[in-house]
Amino acid sequence: MNLPYFLGCPQWHHPAWNNRLPEGSTPLERYSQVLNCVEGNTTFYATPTQDQCAQWRSQVSDDFRFLLKFPRSITHDQLLAPPEKEIRDFLEIVSPLEHVLGPFLLQLPATFGPQHLNNLWRFIDRLPSPVMCTVEVRHPAFFQKGDAERVLNRGLRERKCARVCLDSRGLFAAKADSPSIVDAQRKKPNVPVHLLPVEAPPVIRYIGHPDLESNREYLAPWVERVANWIELGVRPFVFMHMPDNGDALCLVKLWTDLLHAQRPQVKPLELCDQQPQIGLF
Repeated sequence: MNLPYFLGCPQWHHPAWNNRLPEGSTPLERYSQVLNCVEGNTTFYATPTQDQCAQWRSQVSDDFRFLLKFPRSITHDQLLAPPEKEIRDFLEIVSPLEHVLGPFLLQLPATFGPQHLNNLWRFIDRLPSPVMCTVEVRHPAFFQKGDAERVLNRGLRERKCARVCLDSRGLFAAKADSPSIVDAQRKKPNVPVHLLPVEAPPVIRYIGHPDLESNREYLAPWVERVANWIELGVRPFVFMHMPDNGDALCLVKLWTDLLHAQRPQVKPLELCDQQPQIGLF
């Protein structure tokens, strides 16, 4: 899919997508024919082999982007204070993806607070060029527009690192009346939507309402903003999540239809068949 921005999901394979994606030899190859980036959640939970990374590289075009997460052991267990060798070893393993890497997703736990910011600055400053990262924080102090948030934002601006904007309003507007919604609301943070202008491509992670149509009101401001970015030549990264990610392609389709209505030159997503309407039962 030839897009003037990057659009993806939190994974490249789900059984519910099997009849919706084009033919291909692997799930990643099929996915990459319609979407041009993906969140690398797999590296958060387990580090792949270098051979696996080389295989992934062979299945995508040059314009595709992986936004890999640093391993949980680095971000959560050690709060960004691991031995330098651990960082170097991880970067060496994923080096076959070098030319299709976007910024690494540095997703920090709610326990990572203002007192840990020096860990963040040391971590970012130690990354070898041209490696870059985008930072997602979850501690409440970073959403209160006080000193802690100002220090965070200033440090990110100085380093030209984007602050991930997580929008979970749709998710938390839903009744917790199914296991998937309960699980998603338990795992995802319910934080204000804070967007930091910075000299780096914006990264938006939208977590949707399980009723597809209910997402229109939450997506509308993003449609306007992304359309403006495209006009300015900025290429943001936009990721669409659902409580059940089997429904994520439906949300992506709705998003691209809305953006196409605003900017007709941006083509909507074309899937292989029609998915039954979700969120009714």
